[in-house]
Amino acid sequence: MQTLASLQPGEIYHVFNRGNGRANLFLEERNYHFFLQLYWRHLGVAVDTFAYCLMPNHFHLLLRVKANEPPGVQLRAPRSLSASRQFANLFNAYAKAVNRTYGRSGSLFQKPFRRVAVQTHMQLLTVLRYIHRNPQRHGFVTDFRAYPHSSYAALRAETPTQLARTEVLGWFGSINEIDRFHQAADDDAASGIDIGNDGNR
Repeated sequence: MQTLASLQPGEIYHVFNRGNGRANLFLEERNYHFFLQLYWRHLGVAVDTFAYCLMPNHFHLLLRVKANEPPGVQLRAPRSLSASRQFANLFNAYAKAVNRTYGRSGSLFQKPFRRVAVQTHMQLLTVLRYIHRNPQRHGFVTDFRAYPHSSYAALRAETPTQLARTEVLGWFGSINEIDRFHQAADDDAASGIDIGNDGNR
């Protein structure tokens, strides 16, 4: 089994994973919402999340591992190990619920989950766009803006969110610039920038 480096404090990553054997992770609408609830519960303390997209058999996240321990929380392990462990807790909790609900057994997620370190500002923006446009790229929708299980709408809204929305808006300066950047996309997977192509479909 491939071993990947632990998530490091203060670093930004494109994290992605898919169903074991390319099986679907989300079997009905409520599964998407449940996965996100578990994600915020397990990872909200460990990472800042800039973007996400959940598709039937895989998902993408753009996040930064928090550099400092949250106030009043004493972790026995360094933050890098904590974030990796929290992902394991998320996957285990979700898989157990799916297995119990749908009468299945065995591993649900491909292991280990993939991660690509984001090292430049242009890579950061390109990964953000790639994540939001992924449902259109895979043919789930004809317009990525209509896809209901990504963070694109939440970034443009004024309603409360657990996303690091203010920081993302600061990268662009305005919602109009976010829209312009996303709609001006070429093929990000062929851009030469390391986005961590998921290899699905």
